[in-house]
Amino acid sequence: MPDPEAEPRSRYIPVDTITPNRVISHGHFAPGDRVVVIKGSARGDLCGTEMTIVAASWHTPTDEDGWRARDPEGGQRSYLTAHPRHLVHVEHYCPECTGYVRKLAEALLPQIPYDRRDGGWYHIDGRDQLVHNRDPKAGR
Repeated sequence: MPDPEAEPRSRYIPVDTITPNRVISHGHFAPGDRVVVIKGSARGDLCGTEMTIVAASWHTPTDEDGWRARDPEGGQRSYLTAHPRHLVHVEHYCPECTGYVRKLAEALLPQIPYDRRDGGWYHIDGRDQLVHNRDPKAGR
C-alpha cells in the first residue's frame, strides 16, 4: 500500500460539503472543552487533531465568533482559532457532534484512502486561524 504521507498535496482532495453547511452555535462549546478537528482517515476511520478550547476569539475567515484552541502536542502552532462548525466534542457524549461525525463519515470515508491523515480540507492562515477550504474567505 502506498504511503499516504508521500502523496503530493496537489492530488485529489475529497469534497467536504458537510462541515461548511453545519449549523452550530458558538455557545455549544466552552473553555475547557476537549474537541477534535476531523482532518482525514486512519485505518478506515475518521481522525483529527485533538485540542482544548481556551477562549472566545473572532474567526476572521468567516467573520463570525470562533474559539481559540490549544493543541496539547504543541508543534509549529500551539494555538489556533477555529469556527465552531469545525469542532467536535470528544470528552463527553454530545448528540449534535455525534450526528455530525456520522454524516461526515458517510460522505467522506468512501472518497478518501484508507489511511490518509490529512484530507486537505483545512489550512492555517497567517493569523493562526483554521480555515476550511469552503469557508467564505478561504483563499490561501
